[in-house]
Amino acid sequence: MAAACDIAGREEERALLEAFRSFAATAGSLERSYGQLRAEVGRLRRELEASNRGLARSLEENRSMRAYLDRILEGLPCGVLVAADDGRISRLNPEAARLLELKEPERDASQAPQSVQGLPEAVQQMLASARNGAQEQEFPIAGAAGSPRWLAARHAALSEGHGVFILRDVSERKHLEQAQARLRREQALAEMSAVLAHEIRNPLGSLELFAGLLAEAKLDDESRGWVEQVQGGLRTLAATVNNVLHFHSLPEPERAPLDLGQLLDWARDFFRPLARQAGIELSMHNRLAGVVFCADRHRLEQVLLNLVLNAARAMPGGGWIELGGRRIQDGRAAALMVADTGPGIAPEHLPSIFEPGFSTRAGSTGLGLAVCRKIVEQHGGTISAASHPGCGATFTLTFPLGGLPSPGVAA
Repeated sequence: MAAACDIAGREEERALLEAFRSFAATAGSLERSYGQLRAEVGRLRRELEASNRGLARSLEENRSMRAYLDRILEGLPCGVLVAADDGRISRLNPEAARLLELKEPERDASQAPQSVQGLPEAVQQMLASARNGAQEQEFPIAGAAGSPRWLAARHAALSEGHGVFILRDVSERKHLEQAQARLRREQALAEMSAVLAHEIRNPLGSLELFAGLLAEAKLDDESRGWVEQVQGGLRTLAATVNNVLHFHSLPEPERAPLDLGQLLDWARDFFRPLARQAGIELSMHNRLAGVVFCADRHRLEQVLLNLVLNAARAMPGGGWIELGGRRIQDGRAAALMVADTGPGIAPEHLPSIFEPGFSTRAGSTGLGLAVCRKIVEQHGGTISAASHPGCGATFTLTFPLGGLPSPGVAA
C-alpha cells in the first residue's frame, strides 16, 4: 500500500514537473514573440514617423507650389476663369474679374457670382461660344460705363467636367482697326466729295452771277420774288458745297486785319433778302465797330452763313433773328452772337451738335456746325450754343483780341 502511494506521488511529481517545463517553454516563446512584436511595432512606428515627415514636407511643398502658382495666376496679364461643366465657378483671377467687371469669389464670396449662370447674359453667351469653338474668338461686351469693349476668349479642358477660359482685352486693337477703317472711308469720301464739290462750284458761281444780274435788272415784283427764291436756293447750295470742301480739306486760314463791325454789317446786308423771303425779321446790335481782329474774312463769313441758314431753316413759318457783337472779358475778347426764336435745341442734343454728321433735320449733311467749329478753332476761338426748348437758340463765337489762347468748344 505504501509502495503504491509512493509510486502515485512520483507520477504526480513528474506530471507537475512536466507541466512546469511546458509552461516555462510557452512563457519563453511568448516572451520571444512579445519581443519580436515590440521590435516590429517600433519599426512600424519609425516608418510611420518617417512617412508622416515625408507627407508633411510634401504638403508644405504643395502649399508653397500652390502659393507660387497663385501669385503667377494673379499676376497674369490675361484673365483666367475655371468653371465646371455644370457652370460652377471654382477660380477667377483678378484680371478676369476686372475684364468681366466682377468680384473675385475668394475675396468677396457674398457678392461674387458662384456660377456662370450668375454672370451677365452677354458674358454667358461669350463663354458658351468659346467652349464650343476650337479657336480664340472675339466678342463685343458692353462696359458698366456704357462704352463698348472687346474681349478675346479661348476654352481648354482641364479634367473631366472642368475647363478653363483664357480672356484677353483686345479693345485697343479693335478700336485701332475701326479707326483705320473709318479713316480709309473718310479719305475716300473726302476725295469723292472734293471732286464733286469742285465740279459743282464752277457752274454754281455762274448761276450766282446771273442771278445777281437779274436781281439788279428792272423786273416786276413777281419776277423779282422768283429771282430772290433762286438766290436763296443758290446760297443754300453754295453753303453746302463750302461745308463739304471745308470739312474734308481745310488749310490754314489766310489772315488779314478784319473789322468785326464791318463783318456784321456785311452779314446784315447779305441776309436781308433771305430774311424778307422767309418772313423773318432781322435785327442787329453791333458794338464792334472799329474792333480789328486778324482773321480769314471768307471763312468767318462762312460761319455766319451756316448759323443764319440753320436759324432760318428752323423757322419755316417766320420768326426773328438777331445778329450781335460786343467786347467781353474787359475788352480782351470779342463775342459775335446769332440768336433766333425757333423751336430751340433739345438738351440731350446740345453736347452733339458740333459733331460731324449729327443732324436732326432730314436730308442734312450734318457738317455745317462741325465746319463752324473747325474754322473758329483755327482762329483760336470758341463756339458755344445755349438753348431752351421752345425759346430759340443762341450761338456765340468768342475770339481773343490780345492773343491766341488754346482753342476749345463749349456747348
